[in-house]
Amino acid sequence: MNTTAVFPYVEWMQATKDKLNSDEQYAQVARNWEGDLRLILEPDVNINETVWLYWDFWHGKCREAYVEDQSSSKTPAFVLTAPYGNFVKVLSGEVGPMQALMGRMLKVKGSFPYFMRNVPTILNFVRCCQEITKVWR
Repeated sequence: MNTTAVFPYVEWMQATKDKLNSDEQYAQVARNWEGDLRLILEPDVNINETVWLYWDFWHGKCREAYVEDQSSSKTPAFVLTAPYGNFVKVLSGEVGPMQALMGRMLKVKGSFPYFMRNVPTILNFVRCCQEITKVWR
């Protein structure tokens, strides 16, 4: 992977980790969440390479957040896949996260019932990401 293409993601991943670990509302809502997440950003007119982003969540904290090597052998609890443009639509608030999931703008692999039982956690995760995202809007 081209490291210059990854640079903004590296900075953003650290910012998401810092935000999640300092946000009291997220900590309260996600206090029972256990599991990690890989977000696969697929190429579209905005990016020409696939990018993997990885978060490890544990009881209201983010233990890890980084750009993941695509040769990783990790098997996260959840894998979300979306073209980059759909990801930006969610981060910008143009499309809500649940609307994106139900409209198949984002694909999810993992325990969908667990995912759906934890909608407030997902919405708070997205809120935190939106609050620190300025560059891709």
